[in-house]
Amino acid sequence: MPTPLRSTDLKLTGLTGSLRGCQIFSSLSLDDLLLIASFASSINLAKGDYLFHEGEASRGFYVVQSGAINVHRVSAAGKEQVIHVFRVGESFAEAALASPTGYPADARAVEPSTVLLIPKAPVLDLIGRRPDLALRMLGSMSAHLRVLVGMLDDLTLKNVETRMLNWLVKQGRHAHHGVIRLPGTKRVLAAELGTSSETLSRTLARLRDRKLISVASRAITVPDPAALAALLRHNLGEP
Repeated sequence: MPTPLRSTDLKLTGLTGSLRGCQIFSSLSLDDLLLIASFASSINLAKGDYLFHEGEASRGFYVVQSGAINVHRVSAAGKEQVIHVFRVGESFAEAALASPTGYPADARAVEPSTVLLIPKAPVLDLIGRRPDLALRMLGSMSAHLRVLVGMLDDLTLKNVETRMLNWLVKQGRHAHHGVIRLPGTKRVLAAELGTSSETLSRTLARLRDRKLISVASRAITVPDPAALAALLRHNLGEP
């Protein structure tokens, strides 16, 4: 007769599954995953709860188990600029492990969320013994840097409509039947595009009136991606 799993075994199994779903850890052996799971811990966040604030001493880095985490910075004038919204299977804040100034931004749950904390001391010890893991983490941080560079490129586009079109065209490449799922609320999307919720709503309304999109509470449908891409090229002055 099989031996029933203890609650600690079930917890480790769940943590191991979450780690395997993260790009950094995806190719690790089961023994490695179990080792990391043994010192990882889950943190539950309600919508609006902060995980950390800019400048706060690093406790480690994080993997999203459920929900979504908005990593952002706030300007001296109080304006919030979203860096990225991290979702299930994504890791973030790895760079803070080696930073003497702590976390470089704020992190807040945009919906009820659970994240895994991979604590600083044991993970740095593991990296010292496993350079292959260090290389995977560098790869993940490089991917985050590409996101930042792409965001900066997008923010240099001349107006909100062009930034919105650019975002829709990029997201539409991975959309199923033209349905683009919003990465949170429209307020979060507005912050990502460097504008206000009101301006975003007016921009979406203009595109909707031109029959280029239809808008639901958490999704945007693009019936003719080619027409949307053509308008983006026109706005950019491209042939």
